[in-house]
Amino acid sequence: MKTIGTYKKTEKTGGFLVLRHKETAGRKKTMNRKIIDLVTILIGNTIYALAVVLFIMPNNLITGGTTGIALTMEHFFKIPVSGFVMLFNLCMFAVGALVLGKKFALTTAISTFYYPVILGVLERFLGTAPFTEDIFLNTVFAGLLIGAAIGIVVKAGASTGGMDIPPLVLYKTLRIPVSVSMYVFDCLILLVQLSFRDRERLLYGICLVFIYTIVIEKILVLGRQKIQLQIVSVKTQEIREAVLRDIDRGVTLLHGETGYMGRECDVVYTVISSRELAKVERLVHEIDEQAFLVVSHVSEVSGRGFTQKKKYEEK
Repeated sequence: MKTIGTYKKTEKTGGFLVLRHKETAGRKKTMNRKIIDLVTILIGNTIYALAVVLFIMPNNLITGGTTGIALTMEHFFKIPVSGFVMLFNLCMFAVGALVLGKKFALTTAISTFYYPVILGVLERFLGTAPFTEDIFLNTVFAGLLIGAAIGIVVKAGASTGGMDIPPLVLYKTLRIPVSVSMYVFDCLILLVQLSFRDRERLLYGICLVFIYTIVIEKILVLGRQKIQLQIVSVKTQEIREAVLRDIDRGVTLLHGETGYMGRECDVVYTVISSRELAKVERLVHEIDEQAFLVVSHVSEVSGRGFTQKKKYEEK
């Protein structure tokens, strides 16, 4: 048995068994991740189509994005919503692929082709009967579903296509912020629909856009928010050891100076999950009753213990 680097090479097979095992496991993990992302994208687009068929179309609500343009084209030119969405998505897909590159095209292709198809299927099977007559409930639930749909598609690393693409193109070519151009496009689409909808529908449409915008932001950080702790104490070494030993979280010592007495001190900095907060607070105050804790929320944390396994979990 010969040793090459950190891997053992067998005389019989001449293969790197450990390396091959790791490569196989890595490929399997990547494939599973791709399958999960694919299913997530399909579910997200299905939810989006359900929102349109159940709440927007039967109640003549107005909305932004590709669906808003499609509703306008249906009113003036009698073009089916699903048919126009397919044509428009294909055009935007071509523009996106040309300007933003092949990688973008691959992540957007699924939504580009699947959304109009599932929209047409749901239109056929669910019909145009309103789910509820209450315009307020329709607005709220349409916003919740659309926001959730776009949020989970974006979390899967993809795009819903259509009107998501022009803001990205403008950002790359003219450096116009995506959020600014997206809001401008949505407002213009809503104003155009005002020509054949009443003013009340415009107000509900604005509420709809605000609701799904807020929901998208919440979905994108769902499950990623953590607690950031900064601990000022005269017993920083004991607290550091306790957090490492009992909580199994990483710790950083930041050098500081007290404002009143002017004494040099170390500040214990760590990031924990929300369910660990009470345990850490008890632990710290058992060591030092006078310890000063600053607690704040952070949107996302990546690294060992969060997006990677802890050391003891790998053993």
